[in-house]
Amino acid sequence: MPEGAPLVRIKVKVNEQTHAREVDPRQLLVEFLRETLELTGTHIGCDTTYCGACTVLLNGRAVKSCTTFAVQTDGGEITTVEGLEKGGELHPLQKAFADCYGLQCGYCTPGFLMSALSLLRENASPTRKQIEKAIAGNTCRCTGYQNIFKAIETAAERMKGAAHGD
Repeated sequence: MPEGAPLVRIKVKVNEQTHAREVDPRQLLVEFLRETLELTGTHIGCDTTYCGACTVLLNGRAVKSCTTFAVQTDGGEITTVEGLEKGGELHPLQKAFADCYGLQCGYCTPGFLMSALSLLRENASPTRKQIEKAIAGNTCRCTGYQNIFKAIETAAERMKGAAHGD
């Protein structure tokens, strides 16, 4: 940051905790999460929105944090992969990804989880085509996607009527 450049004060709720910070107006959300808040579950993959490893929820919608500025989130609510687990209990999506072998190296998994959660919050019973469309912005170089589809379908079934609120 050039010397003397003004910082911008933001207030944002991340994983149900409010944070007020001064940030460089050019700081990316992924950097804010990883470096400022030390939430390293959001991964940096490509810096071009291609891979989706940096996907988080902003006001309930999946966004790529590598091309979103932190200042754009002022007043908003962000959920990262760290916010899925509640009270030591994995989220049904996390359980389904493990049970259905929906991950291999795991680098892309946080982004897939967040994109899938955004979908399942809008549509509790998505079709395979709707799942494919919802995760189209996420790339995995290890799997053939079949187990990821199965994991999301399994999570949808498990979440129906669950008291998870997600």
